[in-house]
Amino acid sequence: MIVWVKRLRSAFGASFLWLVCLIYFTQGFRSFVWTAVSYHLKDRLKLSPSASQFVSSVAFFPWSIKPVYGILSDCIPIKGKRRIPYLVLATLLSLVPWPILGLNDSLRNSRWHLIIFLTAQNLGSAMADVVVDAMIAEAVRFERSSFAGDLQSVSWVSMAIGGICGSLLGGYALNNLEINNIFLLFSVLPTIQLVSCSLVEENSIGCKALPEFADFNSSPFMNGNGIKLDEDNFFKKKSNKSASRRKKGQKNGNGRAVLHTTSQIYEKSNSLPVNWFHSVKIATYSLLRAFRQPIILRPMAWFFLAHITVPNISTVMFYYQTEFLNLDASFLGTARVIGWLGLMMGTFIYNQHFKTLKLRKILLWAHTGLAFLSLLDMALVSRMSARYGISDRNMVLFGSALSDAINQFKFMPFLILSGQLCPPGIEGTLFALFMSINNFGSTVGSFVGAVLASILNLSSGSFDNLLLGISIQVLCTLIPVAFLFLIPKEATGISA
Repeated sequence: MIVWVKRLRSAFGASFLWLVCLIYFTQGFRSFVWTAVSYHLKDRLKLSPSASQFVSSVAFFPWSIKPVYGILSDCIPIKGKRRIPYLVLATLLSLVPWPILGLNDSLRNSRWHLIIFLTAQNLGSAMADVVVDAMIAEAVRFERSSFAGDLQSVSWVSMAIGGICGSLLGGYALNNLEINNIFLLFSVLPTIQLVSCSLVEENSIGCKALPEFADFNSSPFMNGNGIKLDEDNFFKKKSNKSASRRKKGQKNGNGRAVLHTTSQIYEKSNSLPVNWFHSVKIATYSLLRAFRQPIILRPMAWFFLAHITVPNISTVMFYYQTEFLNLDASFLGTARVIGWLGLMMGTFIYNQHFKTLKLRKILLWAHTGLAFLSLLDMALVSRMSARYGISDRNMVLFGSALSDAINQFKFMPFLILSGQLCPPGIEGTLFALFMSINNFGSTVGSFVGAVLASILNLSSGSFDNLLLGISIQVLCTLIPVAFLFLIPKEATGISA
């Protein structure tokens, strides 16, 4: 591991590698403070499960519009630079809300003020995610392309370590610190990140906008005569791209990055705002034109449907675990760590044993597994597991590890298929669009879960209809199976 890091530091520079690792570690460590937010919504603001889930869904919406940040940073440089200024802005947005909420009790205890600050914080985190992905893509493209897999693996490891540390320390902090101190303590990491931005140099490209999205006609979806390619032929002929991208969440970001002055300058107008407008227009048009292709639209429609048709009632389960089962914050933090380990285990098992299978079969098994795990939740809520001598803690730990592992079997095909579908010229921004669709689907699924919880009158201390809610979730989990025909028939899980 040490030799591995030394090779990357030699290739890209210590300051760049430090910034990448810090940003991804911070993304994973967000579980430290968001655990506190969940308890704050429940215990201090006294919100019902549906209201609490509504707040979280709104706050995480910025992760659903990631291509916007990518297009802005690609097309509108700030003082001749595309990445570091946007990364500084993103870091400020992710930093400022925490000390404000930590120091101002009235804002912290106001639902709508809290939504505004949490949304701003997620806006900064999502933008930083996009920008650093673009910086990585540029670095491996222009400097040391042979280190691409190593650099992305370091990103994944950093985020996983951050997630494990955040989950472990988050439960401990809740038992020993006030909520305002937790907010203030977490703000240290974005502050270090802000300082670290000044250590990384970026080449100036001048002040003109660059249209980098005009290569669509050379994409693999068109042959030389402009005829659309068939889906199955595409997956038979197209070489598979690397899928060593990581889960963020909420995530991947924009991999399109061009910092060098050798790029083509858009010279249509001498007016800088007009140049910017035309550059954004070209980028948006190319993105939408690519997305309208059936070979892209159909599978992305399936992944979106797979989220919105399954109501997410995780917040209700959180209330049930803390209020009815009396599980403390430290234990739930430990369960989240087990979930992270399950996620990594799922990635390993997938790469070792499942990547040669057809994606339709993998996704079928994944949804069947998720339905089975919902049955385990039914056994927990109905107290059947307790009657057979299985402790609630073991059920929660076992379910957390398995659910994250199986969800990874669903997420890995999404990453791989997205990599296969991205045409050259707009691969980074189009991938960011795919991730946004995935994130937006999760957000809509959370809203659906909040509506279901409200209809069933699931609230703090009232879980009489929770078994019915889980039963509905089990049935809904099988709905996407009926639409698997949208996934290309020849697509497999090969990632290399």
